[in-house]
Amino acid sequence: MEASSAPDPSSAEARPRRAGYRRLPVQQRREQLIAVALELFASRPPEEVTLDDVAEAAGASRPLVYRYFAGGKQQLYEAALRSAAEELSSRFKVPKEGTPTEQLATVLDHYFDFVAEHHAGYGALLRGGSVVETARTSAIVDEVRRTALRRTLRHLGVRQAGPRVTMLVRSWISVVEGASLTWLDEGRQIPPAELRDWLVDQFVAMSAASALHDPQTAQVLDGLLALERPDGPAAALAGHLGALLTARSGVAEQAGTASG
Repeated sequence: MEASSAPDPSSAEARPRRAGYRRLPVQQRREQLIAVALELFASRPPEEVTLDDVAEAAGASRPLVYRYFAGGKQQLYEAALRSAAEELSSRFKVPKEGTPTEQLATVLDHYFDFVAEHHAGYGALLRGGSVVETARTSAIVDEVRRTALRRTLRHLGVRQAGPRVTMLVRSWISVVEGASLTWLDEGRQIPPAELRDWLVDQFVAMSAASALHDPQTAQVLDGLLALERPDGPAAALAGHLGALLTARSGVAEQAGTASG
């Protein structure tokens, strides 16, 4: 009887195992694939990321990725986007300490941290036109905007927002998004803290302009300014705007007198 031969070590070496592969529980493996995909989508436009890229970065195989995401790259992208949306929404939490504008500044700090961490994916997402953009992905992004709207209104103490207050906050959110994209496009030349302060001033200035046309916005602005420090940035901005408008008014009056 012929003795069985021992395993040939060289044959095992000829079949290298995928580096970093290890068995994980189902939910943990799914979360890992989403996390890896999110990192890739954050650093490169979504259309440039392939399932092979995700598999390699996760130390897994392409069939394994399909096992968890039978819809392929589109399903994985939507899952990663939903994960990013949940993370971004969690950063909208307003701290309890500070004046209203200081609290708003803290939320913007967290927002720009997210933008910096997910720069490529953030830009591709908000600009639209990506080959992986669908009605579902757009709905995920719109939900983030609605969350930002709800939490900003709550921060301002508004329970039932009229059309002008809603338009004010939605418009300001669009300004924040546009400023974020420009900041990325221009190589982040403006320090984030300066950009944050500018956006806080934008909100106060936009609120003041809206208050001239809407009693509810005027009430919201009065409540906000009443909680600000006399020497704080909101008061300083109000003083600068008042001085600027007074100076402009004086110039106009002088011009009218001269022409008369």
